[in-house]
Amino acid sequence: MKASNTKIQMRKGILECCILHIISREEVYASDMMEELKEANLIIVEGTLYPLLNRLKQAGLVRYRWVESDAGPPRKYYAITEHGIEFLQELSSTWHTLDHSVNSILSKTSTSGPPAGVSPLS
Repeated sequence: MKASNTKIQMRKGILECCILHIISREEVYASDMMEELKEANLIIVEGTLYPLLNRLKQAGLVRYRWVESDAGPPRKYYAITEHGIEFLQELSSTWHTLDHSVNSILSKTSTSGPPAGVSPLS
């Protein structure tokens, strides 16, 4: 088993929640979402973001509108729907519960110390 595969799955699981949270604050353009995710060290590519946005739209969680641009083609701005807000609240609640649970486990140390070559997580 490779740690990289597990890390990818962990990131995928929280990406939807993070994107919905970004969209919930204000109507936003996809490149602005990517920039915020990059600043948070959740770097994704367009090939990941746009299919996810499409799935969120198909599920009725987000909507978009086209806005004319002075500097090029029209831009698609995303906003969250009422259903999306409810869904995000549920995801956020689940995240807080998981965060607390995982941190309570990771914060415990063995009386004999960690296995050889393993650093305790903080």
